[in-house]
Amino acid sequence: MAQQATVADIFRRALEVRQTNSNISYKDIKSQIVREFGNQPFPPTYNLTIPELDNIAPQEDWTAGLSVVLRGIQTESWAEIAHGIIISLEQVENFPKESMREDAPEKEWRNRHTGIAEAEEKNLSKWMPEDLMQMAQRATKRKV
Repeated sequence: MAQQATVADIFRRALEVRQTNSNISYKDIKSQIVREFGNQPFPPTYNLTIPELDNIAPQEDWTAGLSVVLRGIQTESWAEIAHGIIISLEQVENFPKESMREDAPEKEWRNRHTGIAEAEEKNLSKWMPEDLMQMAQRATKRKV
C-alpha cells in the first residue's frame, strides 16, 4: 500500500516540478500530479495546510485553492485536488510580481496595520478614554 501524501507534500511536488521546468504549464503540472498521486490514498483533511507558505505570500493568497482541494478529497477526485494545488501554486508564484515585492523579504508586506492606522486611531479616540488610550500607547511602544 502506498504511503498517504499530505496536501503539503503534493504542493511541494508541484513546486518542485515547476522549479525543474519553469516553462511547464499549470495544466501539465496538474496532469503530472494526477499521474503521480492518482493511485495513492487521498490526503487527510485534518492537516489541510501548507505551513511554510506564510513566509512567501499572505495566507489569504496561498490558501485560495485549499477549499477546492478539500472538495476533491471529499468527492475522491484527484483532478479536483490537483486543480486546488494549482490555484495555490499560481497565487504563490504571482504574489511577488503583483505586490511589486519581487521576493524582497526585507519589505514588510505582512504589516497590515499600515493601511488601517489612521482609521484605527480615529475610531479608538471616539470610544476609548484618554488615560486608557495613553496606557495602551505606552504598552505598544515598549513592545516595539
